[in-house]
Amino acid sequence: MMDVQTQTQTLVTPGATLVYDVRGPLPPSGGLPALLMIGQPMTAEGFEALAAFFTDRTVVTYDPRGLGRSIREDGRSDHTPQQQAADLHLLIEALGAGPVDVFASSGGAVTALELVATHPGDVVTLVAHEPPINAVLPDASAAEQARAAFHEAYQAKGTGAGMAAFIAMTSWQGEFTDAYFAQPAPDPAMFGMSTVDDGSRDDPLLSKNSWAISDYRPEAGVLTAAPTRIVIAVGEESTGTYTARTAVGIATLLDQEATVFPSHHGGFLGGQFGYAGKPEEFAARLREVLDAGRDGTSG
Repeated sequence: MMDVQTQTQTLVTPGATLVYDVRGPLPPSGGLPALLMIGQPMTAEGFEALAAFFTDRTVVTYDPRGLGRSIREDGRSDHTPQQQAADLHLLIEALGAGPVDVFASSGGAVTALELVATHPGDVVTLVAHEPPINAVLPDASAAEQARAAFHEAYQAKGTGAGMAAFIAMTSWQGEFTDAYFAQPAPDPAMFGMSTVDDGSRDDPLLSKNSWAISDYRPEAGVLTAAPTRIVIAVGEESTGTYTARTAVGIATLLDQEATVFPSHHGGFLGGQFGYAGKPEEFAARLREVLDAGRDGTSG
């Protein structure tokens, strides 16, 4: 893989200054649209391993408002797909390169669905990987209860307890049954985390600040009417878990089958995050899926 120079830029939007990184030329060369990679609460650094396999394309990553390097001045702490989609629309306009391809992970995938719903001309192909949307689950109310449980653990005992409960939720197989809620609270030490309360109560994942993401209600008619090609993706190792089930649920809502990708929920991650996936294999699959949209095959 050749080295591609990264240029870090800023964009002033209403209530926030967004920081984003551009790898490659603008406008893009080679006739392909820029490839925007987005997450939430993940910031740009989470896509470094994946971007390294797309040196032939212009890749754009960013930090959502209030996360990482993007400073917000709007006095708010909540992270909503509506606000983030509005930010992304401004970012795509600022790139000046026409509609983009989007690879979106987790909460970023929810934001990307809202972007397509509100600004359908912005996106050529969206690959939405495991968007956590409770409303598409048959056990939606139980999923909300499980979410409330890890939030309560976080509020009571801090990050370690909250993350342990979050891992318990996201690794649970199948619907959230009475057996799930009857489990004892998981010990953070089991996951190599501290049992000492760190005093944190505003983590974007564990607080209520991002509940608008998993509370999002997609409108199937709006999404299917958009000119954007939407591909809902699911990790092969995720089968039966919360975000795999939400991926299957949103795919069904859009009258498609979820497209299988290598590895797990963070399958594109390199080893620096302690949750290594298979970024090279993941990138190959992403390239295949994106190319399929241009040659008319299903991918």
